[in-house]
Order: sequence, then structure tokens, then C-alpha cells
Amino acid sequence: MNKKTGLIHAVAGVALVLAAHAAEAAQLVIAQVAPLSGLEAIQGRAYSVGLQLAFTNANKAGGAGGHTFTLVRKDDGGRPEDTLSATTQVLADSKPIALAGYFGNRSIAELVKSGILEKEKIALVGYRTTEIRPDVPYLYSVRAGLRDEINKIAEHLVTVGITRLGLFHEDGPGAAALTAAVDEIAKRTGATITARATYPAGTARVSPAIDTFLKTPPQAIIMLATGSAAAGFIEQYRLAGGAAQLFAQSGADIEQLAQRLGEETMQGIAIAQVTPSPYKISGRLAKEFADTVAKTPNLEVPPSYAMMEGYIAGKVIVEAVRRMGAKASREGFVAALEGMDSYDLGGYRVGFKPGMRSGSKFVELSIVTGAGKIRQ
Repeated sequence: MNKKTGLIHAVAGVALVLAAHAAEAAQLVIAQVAPLSGLEAIQGRAYSVGLQLAFTNANKAGGAGGHTFTLVRKDDGGRPEDTLSATTQVLADSKPIALAGYFGNRSIAELVKSGILEKEKIALVGYRTTEIRPDVPYLYSVRAGLRDEINKIAEHLVTVGITRLGLFHEDGPGAAALTAAVDEIAKRTGATITARATYPAGTARVSPAIDTFLKTPPQAIIMLATGSAAAGFIEQYRLAGGAAQLFAQSGADIEQLAQRLGEETMQGIAIAQVTPSPYKISGRLAKEFADTVAKTPNLEVPPSYAMMEGYIAGKVIVEAVRRMGAKASREGFVAALEGMDSYDLGGYRVGFKPGMRSGSKFVELSIVTGAGKIRQ
């Protein structure tokens, strides 16, 4: 074999390798079933936009492992029965490699109970609930758990001398685990739950809860509620003359509150946040997010914490695909997630391993100012 022939064979060999990789590379579908209409539509759509921003950035950079990303969205209107049926439909129609951006206690519970994640061997990356969920296979959170949020709020309150607390939360199958966790945290930090009230699952009917806290006034009320229920509670409680300090978990998005409540009503409300702020440059992730938003025209909804969380979930999905390699499969994707011990997105770390699928411990408290803005 002469040099010329050898060179031809080498070039042909490289071409075959490249062709094989090209054949394995694919356009991967990520499916979101979420409330794109209804009570929690603002947050559902914001999360969706965050996912899309991350996927668009990845596609512009050439994808991950040669793969590019397409987001398919289905609206469940916040109805658990529609979450499951829409998921079944999108799995059949679009063959996604992963799910992302689901919302709601009952929706997640129905999804887990159905066994569809295990049957399809498909991961759900990024979801929002207002309950403490047990760790289960295929369900990956990119944020701190609700227990971490409650602990942050309780420790802060006790530090400033506020120990008589009220608890407002959704009634449902997860309520017992939630109240047990709150009681344990209160006891450990030196606080006491002096009043408790609930609202019906999947609603924003909060009037009976208002009466409870007016009859037995606590110094502060911890609201473990959806954005719509939290907004209704804050509005009615303040109008009724309630004077306790109000602390909400991260699901009470300030954008959703601002649509319903005036600046005076919102002033002084504290919200636990589980992602860096989307409103200021506090690190590489926040700058990247801000730059991406700035160069994206006609956003479907304004930037928000829910959008930042969706962006984080999208980046985690892209990183898992990169680690998975050229051959795309749901099993390979799950294995990549399980090996993602500490992925630094730029001032925000996400990590998973078998038996630990809550990916972050990041929690900080924010206060709504008199101008309706967030102050850390």
C-alpha cells in the first residue's frame, strides 16, 4: 500500500466514524405537562420559557453530544387527571427522552402512583410541589426541598425573637408528612405552632383559614401554598386586619402575587427562594440567564424565579445528555443523572446519586419592599 492509498483509507475511515456519530446523534424531545392555563398558569408558562431558553442556547452552540433539543408542551390546566392523560399521550406521540417542569401535589402524586415513569424508564427533571415528597426513582428535583425552605424560615424567625408561629398549607394526602416535618423543625429551633389552617387541594379557597388566624393570632404565619392560594390568603388576611408577618415558600412567585395584590399589601412579605435571583447579577448563572433573556425578543411572560428554575432544569438536562454520549437512550440519560454528583452551573450546584434525587440545598430569604420589588 503506497502513501496515497493509505491516506485515502484513513480519510475514508474518519468519514465512516463521523457518519456513525451523525447517525447516532438525534433531535431529542423533552416533554412538559404543566398548567399553561388556570390558577398556576403564570408559573407553568414561565418554567416552560426557562426550559426553552436553555435548549435554544444549547442548540445554537451545536447541541450536546451532537444532539439538539425540542420542547413539546401539553397543558393540564392544573388538573391531576389531565396530567396523567396528557403524559400518556405525549409519550406515545413524541417519544421524549425526558419529562420536565411538572406542577402540583396531586399531579405529581398521580404520576408516581400510576407507575408510568418506571414503566417507560423515563426521568422527570424539575417539578414544583408544596409538600414533602419521599425520594422515588425517576423523579429529580433541581431545587432545595420544602423541608429546607421551612428550616430556613423557622431559623430566621427564632433568631429575631419570633417563636409563636401559624401554619397555613394545602389539605391533602401529603398534609400529615408536612405537618410532622414542621412540628419537628419548630421543636428543634425553639418555635411553637400556635395556630393551623388549611385550604382544599387544587383550590384557592382560603376564607376559613383567615378566621382561624384572626381568632388565634400568631406572630408570623408560614404559608406553604401555591401561588394562587398564597395571593388570596395575603389579600384577605390583610383586608381583615391580620397583622402577623407572612412568610411564604418559593411557590408563591412574586410575579403571580403582583398581578393580584397592590404594593402596599405586598410590602414586608418574605419569600423563601430556591434559585439565584433572576433580577440581579449575583454570579455566572445569573449573568448567563440575564444575557439570554436580554437577547430573546417577545418573551411569553416576564422573567421570574419560576423561569430561572426552568432554565436550571434545562441546563441540567443538557448536561446529562452531554454526559450520556452519542447514543441517546432513556436509560443512558438516567444513568448520567445518577452520576451527576456536583454540577456547577455557575454559583449554583446540582447533584444526584441513587437514593438522593433532591438536587440542591440552596435557600435564601427575600423581602418584598414598599415598591413591590424583591430585596435579598
